Formats: sequence, structure tokens, C-alpha cells
Amino acid sequence: MLLRERIPFSEDSFAELVLWQLPSPLAGSAHAFKYRLAFVKDGVCVVRFDNEAGKGDHRHVRDEEAPYAFVSPEKLIEDFLREARSIDDEDRDS
Repeated sequence: MLLRERIPFSEDSFAELVLWQLPSPLAGSAHAFKYRLAFVKDGVCVVRFDNEAGKGDHRHVRDEEAPYAFVSPEKLIEDFLREARSIDDEDRDS
């Protein structure tokens, strides 16, 4: 395990980042990392980036799922936090 961190955003929201380095890539991924990054608000996961075996790198934003182009662990975390902050700001403004 390379990273396991919980980042509070507010009283009712947080991000959880979990990242492992593997000896070889998972089926569907071209890199040797396994990850699960989630942003939870009011008990509901509204953003998730993950790469389950066979499915490859992808992200979920609210009810939509899309492929994710993995570059590096640093870029993954940057992209995820940008998306989580965007959703958090969007929800706060509405």
C-alpha cells in the first residue's frame, strides 16, 4: 500500500484515497497500480475513480461512468481532487 488517507472537506463530506503498487498490472490496466479514490457527501459517493480488474481505469461522477486516462499516481490524485472540489463547490452554490 502506497497511500491510505481520508481528507475532510466539511462536516458532511470527505475524500478517501487508497493506492497500491502491484507486481504487475491488473487485467484492463497498462500500469502496476490499483486504486480507489472516493468523494462522499451526505453519505453518498458522488465521485469515484477506480480500476477494478477487467474493467480498467474509469471514473464515476454522480450517475455517469467514463473511462479515465491514467498517467501517474500524482496526476490521478490531482484529477480526482479537482473533480471532488468542483462537485463540492457546485453543490454549495445550488
